This record gives sequence, C-alpha cells and structure tokens, in this order.
Amino acid sequence: MTYEIITPKIKNGNEPLVYKKALPFTLVDFWKWSVSDLISNATRGRLAEFIVATAVGVDLNIPRDEWAAFDLISPDGIKIEIKSAAYLQSWFQKKLSLISFSIKPALYWDGATNVQSKTKARHADVYVMCLLETKDQEKIDPLDLEQWKFYVLSVDAVNNYKRSQMSITLNSLEKLTSPVCYDELDQEIKIKHKENNLL
Repeated sequence: MTYEIITPKIKNGNEPLVYKKALPFTLVDFWKWSVSDLISNATRGRLAEFIVATAVGVDLNIPRDEWAAFDLISPDGIKIEIKSAAYLQSWFQKKLSLISFSIKPALYWDGATNVQSKTKARHADVYVMCLLETKDQEKIDPLDLEQWKFYVLSVDAVNNYKRSQMSITLNSLEKLTSPVCYDELDQEIKIKHKENNLL
C-alpha cells in the first residue's frame, strides 16, 4: 500500500479542536500560543519568508512548503532561499548578536518520491538575507518592515564566495551587495537572478 502526498489547505483560524464535540479552542488559539514570539529564531525565520513572499507576490492561498528544496518560488519562477538574523534575541543577552547567515549546501528531499539527493547543493536561484536591524529592545517590532534590511545575492555569487561555503558575515555580505528596503525587494531579486551565469 502506498500513501499519496497530503495536500495542505489554507485554514481560516476558526477551526476548533474536537473531542467528540467541538472544544472552545480554535486553530487561531494555537497560532497565538505557538508563534506570537516573533523575535525567536524559528518564528522570525518563517516571518522573514512570509515578508519576502508578500514582496514578490507569492500566492498566499497556497500553504508554505516545509520540505521544499528552497523557501519560495516567485510568480516569475525564481527560486528563492531566505535566511534571517537579528541583533536582539528572545533570550538574555550581554551583548548584541553577531550577524551571520547560513549558506551551506543541503541535500534535497523530494516529497513526491520520498527520495533524498545524494549530493549537497544550493537549489535556489537567489538568496535573500533578511536582517532585523533594530538594536533597541523597547522599539523592536518585526512587523514594522522599516526595521528590516534585505541583502540579495545570486546563487552564483554565493557559490563563488571564497571565505566560507557554510556561512557569511554581515561585513562580507556588505562587500558583495548593498541592502534594499521592502519596496525594492522584488526588483532586486529579479536583477540578481539575471546575474546568474554572468559571474
């Protein structure tokens, strides 16, 4: 017996937990409980993906694919890998976090066949490094898109980066590209995508 891929559907948040009957707890209660800490690394990473998705016009009626080889595909067909970092964290800090972004190649797992690739690679066309740059704990608000900077690199630029193939620091990133704001992000991704095979 085989089992086909279960296609997720967008929920509206009003769906209740059920035990013999509907309980007074809904999916939106779960969302509030589980992802309200937008500064935590895991949640901030998903938020960064959502922010980029809105900037490039991804269809938000199709749920995020947890296991895809890259984070997003734009309406133009550009495959996008998204990384996030922040100076401030949810935990106690003696100093601001040093900024670096993971760029390590990964194995690709194909959900349609349940087969994993044997060779690590970068599967996106473009990398978007999202920096929540606020350093003031009183003012930090990940929903305020003016608090973010976006650094975009073609995958060729990442592959040609000599210092490390595992991560890139902010200083190194700024030598390769300049940051853009939210409203410039879509165009910057298109520009960087065109740089592939030109470097």
